[in-house]
Formats: sequence, structure tokens, C-alpha cells
Amino acid sequence: MEEELQWIREVLSGNKQAYAHIINKYKNRLYATILRMTRNPQNAHDLVQEAFIKVYQQLNKYDQKGSFSSWIYRVAINHCMDEFRKKSYKMKQVEINEEKIVNTNHPEVVFLKKEKSRQLERLIATLPEDERMIILLRYVNELSYNEISELIEIPLSDVRNKLHRAKKKMRDTVKREGGYFYELSKGR
Repeated sequence: MEEELQWIREVLSGNKQAYAHIINKYKNRLYATILRMTRNPQNAHDLVQEAFIKVYQQLNKYDQKGSFSSWIYRVAINHCMDEFRKKSYKMKQVEINEEKIVNTNHPEVVFLKKEKSRQLERLIATLPEDERMIILLRYVNELSYNEISELIEIPLSDVRNKLHRAKKKMRDTVKREGGYFYELSKGR
């Protein structure tokens, strides 16, 4: 955190090169989040670039009350949501490059991991946009309920309710259609 504050101070005092440190630290995490929101690699890439421009322009508004990572996610996600509204964004299904996910060589294990990953991606893709975003922020980006509430600017109770509804919808889908996610169907 102190390192980030130093970079912010340097950027605000005119050292634009210091911004590269912020980009390098957050580019992969923001891209992963936005890719799961858009389901389109090119759109995700464009939105990440635009989000970093927004972050740069609004860097002087970071008040250090919350974590910088929460703040940067909020700026990026708000930018994406604005773009979705403006362009009536249509989410497109794409296959995630599973070669990066799987690192064991046993053929059966590789197959099962790929299949589980595909099924989970499909389950998440069936959720409404707001619930999908909360699932991704909670379980992919490992943000707390409070951070999610702060990030997308909804009450904490709404975060809990939407997360509960999203998991219930996913459990119901698994019960109805079957699949690998036995633990989901048992309500855990």
C-alpha cells in the first residue's frame, strides 16, 4: 500500500512514468475481471485501456479512505457499466484459454479440469449482469462483501442478497441439468 501511495504521489507531482507501475500491478487482474464481464477479449482489452485512462484522470480524487485496489476496481467497473449502458453491450460467449489454467499432465485430470471450468463459466454466464459481476468480484477477485458494496455502490445487504440469489440460481441449474458441481447442488 505504501508503495502504491508513493507511485500516486509521483504521478500527481508530474512523473508520468510512475503510472507504469500502477498499470503493471493491476492490468492482469482488471483484464480478467472485465473479460468475464464482457466475454469478449477485444472488448475487454479496449475497456481496460480506457479504464486506465480514467484512473489516471481521476487519480487526484483517490482520498485514501479505502484500499487503492478497491478504488481502482470501482473506477474500472463504473467505466464498464457506463459503456454497457451507452452501447447496450451484448455479452458474447467465448472460450477461456484453458491451457493457462491447467498445469498437470495427466490426461484424465486435464480433461476433468477443463470440463469443470467450462461448466462453471457457462453457469456464471447464465446469471444477470449484476449478479455475475458480484460472483466474479467475490470469488475471482476475492473481494470482501464490504469492498464489493463500496466498489459497485450498493448497500451491503444488496450484495449479500444478490450473491445468495446468484448461487441459488446456479445450484438450481445444476440440480436441473446435472454436471460436476455436486457441492453447489447441496447448497454449500
